[in-house]
Amino acid sequence: MLFPCDCQLGEGSLWDAAQQRLYWVDIIGHKVFAFDPRNGSNLAFDVGESVGTVVLTENDKLLLALRGGFAWLDPDTGRVTRLVDPESDNPATRFNDGKCDPRGRFWAGTIREREGEPGGLYCLDEKLEVTKKLGGIRCSNGLVWTRDASRFYYTDTPTHEVWAFDYDAGSAAIANREVAVRIPPEMGAPDGMTIDADDRLWIALWGGGKVVCYDPRRQSFVSEIEVAAKNVTSCAFGGPELADLYITTARVGVPPEELERQPLTGSLFRVSLPCQGVRSVRFARAL
Repeated sequence: MLFPCDCQLGEGSLWDAAQQRLYWVDIIGHKVFAFDPRNGSNLAFDVGESVGTVVLTENDKLLLALRGGFAWLDPDTGRVTRLVDPESDNPATRFNDGKCDPRGRFWAGTIREREGEPGGLYCLDEKLEVTKKLGGIRCSNGLVWTRDASRFYYTDTPTHEVWAFDYDAGSAAIANREVAVRIPPEMGAPDGMTIDADDRLWIALWGGGKVVCYDPRRQSFVSEIEVAAKNVTSCAFGGPELADLYITTARVGVPPEELERQPLTGSLFRVSLPCQGVRSVRFARAL
């Protein structure tokens, strides 16, 4: 364990290599955090509504996927400026996980929280224009790209599958969907995900209490990391050598007796690994 916390729904881990700190969120708590592992400080920004994830812009601002769509946060003032909400006509959904693609476009998807229309996966480009990439999504999670930018991996959590797509970096087109990983229900459900320098997937398992590593080229599970929390939500490589895996967790949905057995549920965890991750990409525009 790294930082004790009682996040209701910790998520959206993102390593800032320039500043050597981790950004992450508490979706239900409406918080964006900036954690500095060198001194243990954890700055918190209250954004006033559910916040699914965060990415950095070219000028060190924070681009967010909120319940009400895309917005940006000025960490110097705490001010939130709204940009666009592609699902403004769908009250059943809110934004969830997201990342920047190899060209610096912000991809984020939505989760259906109650009965109504399903959500989708969207791409916000440097012109602040939104393109819908997928529809019929129930719980958008786990977006990563291979180092050569030829493949895109993505999860709709209730399917218990990680999908692989052919990806065109120039046009941001995805095609030829196939199932890369199937997570047996007894293991948990695939949530947030990151990728290492060898293009292996590190998948957080909601309800499974672990992160698993899967090699899609060999179609095999490589290893697993047990976490002292049942609901493991996201993971990101960080640290000076990108060899530390930061892991977020959640208290929501965990019964009291389980919380007694695992009191660190909702905390931020860190594990050192014999492999390296890759740098996160910033949004290709200053805001």
